Amino acid sequence: MAWTTASIPSLARRVALVTGANSGLGLETARALAGAGAHVILAARTAEKARAAEAAVRATVPEASLEVLAMDLASQASIKAAASAVAKKHPTLDILVNNAGVMALPEGRTEDGYETQLGVDHLGHWTLTALLLPSLLKADAARVVTVTSLARHQGKALDPKDPYHEGAYAPWRAYGDAKLANYHFAIGLQHEFERHGARASSLTAHPGLSRTNLQVVTEQQGGAGSSGTFWRKVTERRGMTAARGALPQLRAATDPRARGGQLYAPRFVATGAPVRRPIVRRPGLKAAIEALWAVSERETGVALAFEQGTGSAAR
Repeated sequence: MAWTTASIPSLARRVALVTGANSGLGLETARALAGAGAHVILAARTAEKARAAEAAVRATVPEASLEVLAMDLASQASIKAAASAVAKKHPTLDILVNNAGVMALPEGRTEDGYETQLGVDHLGHWTLTALLLPSLLKADAARVVTVTSLARHQGKALDPKDPYHEGAYAPWRAYGDAKLANYHFAIGLQHEFERHGARASSLTAHPGLSRTNLQVVTEQQGGAGSSGTFWRKVTERRGMTAARGALPQLRAATDPRARGGQLYAPRFVATGAPVRRPIVRRPGLKAAIEALWAVSERETGVALAFEQGTGSAAR
């Protein structure tokens, strides 16, 4: 029998945070978690977007326990303020879904000077996860789910000397790098949980081909050229709904049989029911994760500090 939202066990008394909860996969993930009884923190770039997400979830789950959180993943200051507010209000955090992302944008920089795609898709989630680490570690069995993409297969491990491809930027290559960073982050985080004897788990998921506004925004921004229009049309015709596309990350976040270090994805690569897929540990994986950790700590000044149970700022 295929896994669906009806397979989610009761999440009563659990606290979950979903980034990019205002639309697409994030909104459907938040809706399903709330429908199973979790208290869901809806993180979105602006308070207006977060409140709109709250209204959308309540339209189908009137009894939902929701909380809005304005957090711009392109701003380290915004992330730190949001994480501090969450940590003060919620001593334990049971589920963190690192879902938000941008795709194939023209070359740009976040307010902190990071290349936009790596800055939003990975470095923002790095800092958020690090600063919420105390709440995650205090939970009985917290799960961190980081959303990657099939595009990771076209990415390369980060080069600490040139993580942003200075002078040789290409939108799709940068996107592939960012989604591969998400993949490496999930694997590396699980290793850290195991190394420190933590009860928390790190998993990853990808949605296959799903109809969300990600393709629309990519086309509108123009960085991907004609390929942006091509993929928007393909997704419209053959992609799954956002609700179906969210199932892999929902299964990773809630299935009692899921374990740290696992990957969940559509059965037929781009479409289908959510199933577990093998993590292919290619040569160089350890070095790639070490490079990711070095770049992430250097760029953000934030470390995943298990010894203190908190992300520590180096600057």
